[in-house]
Amino acid sequence: MKWSYKPKDINQSAKGIACCDWVNRGCAFANGKIFFNTLDGKTCAVNATNGQEVWVTQVANMARGESITMAPLVVKNKVLVGDSGGEFGVRGALTALDTETGKQIWKAYSIGPDADCLIGPNFKPFYPSDRGKDLGVTSWPPDLWKIGGGTVWGWISYDPQLDLIYYGTANPGPWNPEQRPGDNKWTCGIFARRPDSGEAVWFYQWSPHDEYDYDGVNEQILVDVPINGRMRKVLVRAERNGHVYVLDRTTGEVLSATPFVYITTSKGVDPKTGRLIPNEEKSPGFGRVVREICPASPGAKDWQPSAYSPVTGLLYIPHQNLCQDEEGVQANYIAGTPYVGANVKMYAGPGGHRGEYDAWDPIHARKVWSIRERFPVWSGTLVTAGNVAFYGTMEGWFKAVNATTGDLLWQFKTGSGIVGQPVTFLAPDGKQYISVLSGVGGWSGAIVPGQLDPRDGTAALGFVNAMGDLPMYTTKGGMLYTFGLP
Repeated sequence: MKWSYKPKDINQSAKGIACCDWVNRGCAFANGKIFFNTLDGKTCAVNATNGQEVWVTQVANMARGESITMAPLVVKNKVLVGDSGGEFGVRGALTALDTETGKQIWKAYSIGPDADCLIGPNFKPFYPSDRGKDLGVTSWPPDLWKIGGGTVWGWISYDPQLDLIYYGTANPGPWNPEQRPGDNKWTCGIFARRPDSGEAVWFYQWSPHDEYDYDGVNEQILVDVPINGRMRKVLVRAERNGHVYVLDRTTGEVLSATPFVYITTSKGVDPKTGRLIPNEEKSPGFGRVVREICPASPGAKDWQPSAYSPVTGLLYIPHQNLCQDEEGVQANYIAGTPYVGANVKMYAGPGGHRGEYDAWDPIHARKVWSIRERFPVWSGTLVTAGNVAFYGTMEGWFKAVNATTGDLLWQFKTGSGIVGQPVTFLAPDGKQYISVLSGVGGWSGAIVPGQLDPRDGTAALGFVNAMGDLPMYTTKGGMLYTFGLP
């Protein structure tokens, strides 16, 4: 070990307000510094050479139920940081900090008046339903936008040519949709913003009036590909509502939206309006149990990042195959406490397997091949120019498959389930290596480190019902594995 840094004065009570395990999704390097976030709402900058602290800034307010689990992104000397806490009635936002001082440069709220959301005259959404004044207020019941969620705990992408950042906003609160009629903007969607000022340029809502905690925080893959014979700057995204979207990233227009899992909660996406078409028969609410909600609340794919190969032209999607039963109940807001309003039990979807790893053709909007796994594929994935794709399983297998055919090339059993993301690098010895962290956890794996009782199917917001057998296949972990490539 060359150096180690531990932030001072970490508030341990943050563990009590973290919705879905004590997680951290990574760090960033820029200007000779490492930037990372802490669960109790701090952003830290340390010297990458010696580990000395440069600055620490408090970004989130734990008293309101806010925490931070996301990995920051550095764009043009700005550290971009979002918050977590959609299950605690928080008000989500993205904050930009100066890389050298840690001072706040701008803050864009996900909901509320246009001024708070940094929406001005240059905001030009593609679809009429996203146009209008102060929709972050008027699409909510009175004052509920103040505790409406829309956190920013996922991934951010940057296009330097268009000078736009792209990021998703999470679920509205509470889960029970009958308590918040309306589209609930600007939750469960995606913003395009200018990194210098935070000014919003366009927005698209994946799931208006999100009824199932589908969120909208997944990663954005930015590629230039031919669509219908015309080269387009697109944003490709496998969304929790079960569709793979291809958007024009200059305007927010939906070019295609195609199911990649079994879906009962919607009937497709309207090509004219861009809106998801809800299946009202599966709408949850007070005092009734709705069964076979597919995909379940973690979505067809949650935060685990997919990968794109310019060699094969395919998108590689690690995801789950889950459905759920849900009953809506009354949610009452008390600052810093859970604000959910739903009883949920998840279970395996069609076929009985709980996870898949897919190769998807974004140009022709079709699945090319798929690998079934016993548990949700909760790890990120990586694909190399050597035509090999890597991913991990919750039993702890680290796998390499042929990126063209999906054939298994190699696998290694690590000490714990893998929910981290593989990375490849060229070392000083001139060799290429692959590294991955092994250590089960997160929402899907909470039953193991949390030692939850599998007889309580509602534990971990209903995920335990689908993962009761996971402790039979893996155990607690926390180890970095590195493999050399020939």
